[in-house]
Amino acid sequence: MKILVVEDDLELLEPLNTVLSRAGHIVDGVDNCETATGLISEQDYDLLILDWILPTGSGINLCQQYRCMGKTSPVLMLTAKDSISDKIKGLDAGADDYVVKPIDMLELLARVRALGRRSPVWQDQILKFADLQLNLDTHTAQRQEHQAILSVRECQLLEYFLRHPYQVLSRDQLEQALWTWDAEPGTNAITVQIRRLRQRLQPLGANEWIETVYGLGYRLIKPTSK
Repeated sequence: MKILVVEDDLELLEPLNTVLSRAGHIVDGVDNCETATGLISEQDYDLLILDWILPTGSGINLCQQYRCMGKTSPVLMLTAKDSISDKIKGLDAGADDYVVKPIDMLELLARVRALGRRSPVWQDQILKFADLQLNLDTHTAQRQEHQAILSVRECQLLEYFLRHPYQVLSRDQLEQALWTWDAEPGTNAITVQIRRLRQRLQPLGANEWIETVYGLGYRLIKPTSK
């Protein structure tokens, strides 16, 4: 998943980014409302993790702005507020869940997985397309009796294709999905990642499933003869 984390405490933001990245997610971590507001209007996220209290605003306000944009991805609040009235306020603002500080990282990861499973294409930690499936825990692609172990980046790329089957995905869309907002991937970065993923999928007979749509981008489609 691509996750936005908004937390002004840098001593917490850094380990959050690390834990989520090691779990295979693409993480944009920011420490202020202004940057977060720009990102939620420009980027597509699978999950938002918002601190309740921020220097120039609040996670509650960000959540409300996000919902007013018509965006429906889950929102997880981080808060030191644990009263029933505060929890109700957060849920009424559009949040889906909350974690009370101090944060237990294992609990946080469990809640992230639970929120991720609300996607209609997510079945536990398995994504499926035809007879191809991807295990997000083990970074393993499988088709029939064949398996391939993917790198983190290959897994992220295949995950994005599996979440958007048949859709033509532009290079800009793929760059936004795979890199953090402040990264600058090389001009041929997508070409390289597509080539590597196809090589990984070749033993599964699924390398041709990632189709080049010339002038537009790429799409995941199962050829009728395969």
